[in-house]
Amino acid sequence: MPASTDTPYAQARRRLAGALVRLDPAVRELGDLFAAEGFELALVGGPVRDAVLGRQALDLDFTTDARPDDTESILRRWGRSAWTIGKEFGTIGARRGDVVVEITTYRSERYDPSSRKPEVVFGDTLDGDLRRRDFTVNAMAVQLPSLTFADPCGGLADLVTGTLRTPGTAQESFTDDPLRMMRAARFASQLGFVPGPEVVAAMRELAGRLEIVAAERIRVELEKLLLGRHPRAGLELLVGTGIADLVIPELSALRLEVDEHHRHKDVYQHTLTVLEQAIDLEDGPEGPVPGPDLLLRLASLLHDIGKPGTRRFEDGGGVSFHHHEVVGAKLTARRMKALRFDKETTKQVSRLVELHLRFHGYGEAGWTDSAVRRYVTDAGPLLPRLHKLTRADCTTRNRRKATRLAAAYDDLERRIAQLRSQEELAAVRPDLDGNSIMKILGIAPGRDVGRAWSFLKELRLERGPLPPEEAERELLTWWEKARDQA
Repeated sequence: MPASTDTPYAQARRRLAGALVRLDPAVRELGDLFAAEGFELALVGGPVRDAVLGRQALDLDFTTDARPDDTESILRRWGRSAWTIGKEFGTIGARRGDVVVEITTYRSERYDPSSRKPEVVFGDTLDGDLRRRDFTVNAMAVQLPSLTFADPCGGLADLVTGTLRTPGTAQESFTDDPLRMMRAARFASQLGFVPGPEVVAAMRELAGRLEIVAAERIRVELEKLLLGRHPRAGLELLVGTGIADLVIPELSALRLEVDEHHRHKDVYQHTLTVLEQAIDLEDGPEGPVPGPDLLLRLASLLHDIGKPGTRRFEDGGGVSFHHHEVVGAKLTARRMKALRFDKETTKQVSRLVELHLRFHGYGEAGWTDSAVRRYVTDAGPLLPRLHKLTRADCTTRNRRKATRLAAAYDDLERRIAQLRSQEELAAVRPDLDGNSIMKILGIAPGRDVGRAWSFLKELRLERGPLPPEEAERELLTWWEKARDQA
């Protein structure tokens, strides 16, 4: 083939054709079943986009003119199982072997200005269904069983150039469904797409419309953005359009006013760099922190959000952010709760934010074995992520300082490994259990047992494992003093 005809557009068409040739026979059979009943069926949206990009789609999305009851009837004949949880929105799902499909009746949806839920209206044509979709790159379809390619909005051309456009005007699209503005940022992160200027302008103009969207739906989009390949691009789009002011205002607040004397680094840019460096430190599938890791990425994004509220200009010309990690942990918990993150995820991310400065000072003062034990114990199962967050938090351009910090953390990890070879650091417990405490002290279950257990835990952290007889002597000495003070 002449080079002049081998354009990116032609290559994209070939990738799509190749993917269609490899379609599972069960999918082709599904198309025949709908056609036999007099209905249209088309593979649509993400699976078509991903086929052009050479990506594998795990689930297959279809659209049809059949109403949900008809779709359900056909799918129950085709698959081994079917589900109707999205039936009120026109969506029926089914599985056959490894093939999972979701089929949605042609529709349009828009938000009532006073409602958080979209209104769904069923349509009658594929063209109309495609033109109501979020972006042109998702408004392509392949009709079955004929394998006819439908692209009424020029999505293939936009896909080739990596451009995000809307099928109609961006204002109309984002007014109908404000969550599409979050999706624009998500696609910038996941696929590296660049939104057209009209899309950016509409996002800036209509950012406030996101107030009517449920927090859970916004959180899902934010999670997908953070787990993408280019989260910085998506976050910068949210901040630049003002959407972050509504979704995660703590990120926008990191853009502290320009410091003309350069007494502190740009906290916002530092945060985005820490996020990128943390991503680079994520492990493969077999590592302790396999990427993409939501906890590490959230902690990297939020680790410094306590700085704006704790910034102080010192007499000597410096800037301090005392206790910003403690303030930041509280702000993190508050924001994640507002976004409806689950309690465990919120707890873990907040803890990482609280601990992210613990390492600083290790290189200068050195730590006792007791301090190393406390570091490991306080981090608990989050220690592998804390290692990566702490290393990623070094963004200095001073190569000598960066080398010194890396060497200090290398030394800390070496000491942790050394102590682990001697002790069970992951589960530091007192040398005597509750039953032994009660027997030695001659007491019944109650508050004093808990106090004694806490004393022995502190003793274990401070001095490491003790022989049972020495732990008993220390316990009896503590108990005698405790009774005298009572």
